[in-house]
Amino acid sequence: MSGERNRIKTVAPGSPAETAGIRPGDRLLAIDGNRVADVLDYMYYAYDEESDFTVERDGAELTCTVEKEPGQDAGLDFEEYLMDGMRSCANNCVFCFVDQMPPGMRETLYFKDDDVRLSFLTGSYLTLTNMGEREVQRVIDLKISPINVSVHTMDPELRCKMLGNKNAGRGIEILKRFARAGIELNCQIVCCPGLNDGHELDKTMRKLARLAPQVRSCSVIPVGLTKFREGLYPLKPFDKELASETVDRVEAFSERCLKRHGSRIFFCSDEMYLKAGRDVPEEDFYEGYPQLENGVGMLRLLYSEFQEALEDADGPAAGTPASIATGVSAAGTIEKLLALAKEKFPNIDVRVYPIVNDFFGHTIDVAGLITGGDLTGQLKGRDLGERVYITNRMLRDGENVFLDDMTTDEAAKILGVPVIPMDNGGGELLRVFLS
Repeated sequence: MSGERNRIKTVAPGSPAETAGIRPGDRLLAIDGNRVADVLDYMYYAYDEESDFTVERDGAELTCTVEKEPGQDAGLDFEEYLMDGMRSCANNCVFCFVDQMPPGMRETLYFKDDDVRLSFLTGSYLTLTNMGEREVQRVIDLKISPINVSVHTMDPELRCKMLGNKNAGRGIEILKRFARAGIELNCQIVCCPGLNDGHELDKTMRKLARLAPQVRSCSVIPVGLTKFREGLYPLKPFDKELASETVDRVEAFSERCLKRHGSRIFFCSDEMYLKAGRDVPEEDFYEGYPQLENGVGMLRLLYSEFQEALEDADGPAAGTPASIATGVSAAGTIEKLLALAKEKFPNIDVRVYPIVNDFFGHTIDVAGLITGGDLTGQLKGRDLGERVYITNRMLRDGENVFLDDMTTDEAAKILGVPVIPMDNGGGELLRVFLS
């Protein structure tokens, strides 16, 4: 173990680790004699109520006995979150969104992660192509679950083509090994017209359904295509007819799964329904929203939360003139919710502005990919009221920076009114309407 790996950055005051004598600057080497390679080892081996932590301090090794409740965090924070750095993607996917980014943006936007630890810890999706045998077996031995897998197809040859990796077919066998070992799996299929849609999609769903109940959910998402595709694999976007056909295909198969497995398993993303010109299904359809972070059921959840908040709300509304800027895909839903709110609170004075994505291209219509430049360029000179609200999905996590590095303060100066991020959720949306 070399360099700064496993270096402890902070020890929480009053934590079991501090009580045991572990200090910031120590390096964690082992727990109960088990070598700690990364954060998963740390979480697994430190689970018990009493563990011996071997640390390196000033070139010497010492052992500290940590006592705590089973499953309680020992209280350590490391200089590297994963302890040994993030693993990058080994693929060259024909649909990769990172490859469709324009030059000159911040460096982090070009990094492709494909790390099983992040799948477990943060819910990110991985392809299984860069996992060695030791890593596969460790997931099984440590019972790391759930794992989120970008499947796309269960045909090995087609998967190699779509992922641009001659070893991508091996990921299918790893997926099956995980299922046999009882690892829970959430899957996704980025659907590309002419490649893995239609009958190929049918075959993929059938083969994944055979792995139920370990495969507990799978989203079907339309490929996102920007205008920066020169030299890339020729893909075409979903049109209304193809999106509608795909929704019918997935819903028909999911109904069969519901009868056989007690779960639909397969769900189209909200974006697929919008491209098909259809309303998203009712709340019961989504079975607790297992694929919410993948854009499955977000609009329905927003609608349900909003209606519940509206029933409990009492007035009057403040009536302050304001605006909400969002992506083209969500604008219609927000306008419908605004109309509902106005039936109860007629003095609400809010305008909804859909922002067309000139930066990435008009086929990209989600709010999370709107840049500060598009926002200000399309809102400048409009009747915005006293403030503009945006979803915090437009900004870098925990910061006030858009994808093009414009800040909300800079946008506010251009527009002449405050630009205010808001959390996602129906209750928060109603609060904005009423404020």
